Amino acid sequence: MRPRTDDRFHASRRSFLRALASLALWPAAGAAAGAAGRVESLIGACLAEAGGAPRPLAEGSEIFVGDLVSAGENARLAMLLGADTHVRLGARTRLKIDRFIVSAGGELRFDSGPLVIDRDEGAPPLPLRARSPYGMIALRGTRVFAGPSNGRFGVFVARGVVDFTAGGKTVRLTTGEGSDVRRPGDPPSPPARWSEPRAIEALQSVY
Repeated sequence: MRPRTDDRFHASRRSFLRALASLALWPAAGAAAGAAGRVESLIGACLAEAGGAPRPLAEGSEIFVGDLVSAGENARLAMLLGADTHVRLGARTRLKIDRFIVSAGGELRFDSGPLVIDRDEGAPPLPLRARSPYGMIALRGTRVFAGPSNGRFGVFVARGVVDFTAGGKTVRLTTGEGSDVRRPGDPPSPPARWSEPRAIEALQSVY
């Protein structure tokens, strides 16, 4: 039996009111900045903070420009920014969405923990930079790891090309290559192929 027209109207109205109510719960986040993406999946406690007000994240939660996103102890967080930029955070990682425009790229900033940025293969070029106290990573259609590795800060390219700038020096990394910085302000080591065990260990800290 098909639902009556008035039943469908009331169901639609209830859905609209629920959506309106959910928007009212986070007026500061929605008003302060535009939506940059959403949470794809997560394990453990993960938060986003804007204007000093933290909010717990769940699968499907929106992520906004200006958010400081963090994954807690033993946590993992996967986000989709725009249509085809996937960002994964490992435990104790804090990432600020400084600037992000779906079709024009932007800048991410993280100060601790491991992360992976993964652009879909075949996606159109998108200028995107990730900045940390150790240096700045400029991506070009890439899957790249950045974070603690072998007792130092490492950058590893699983696919694509990355320019890694630190201590006034820039190195270009291609698929299978990585570079290290021991301390903030130091220049990056020359590009070198990472061993399979090291690359796997780095990626497992995020996936």
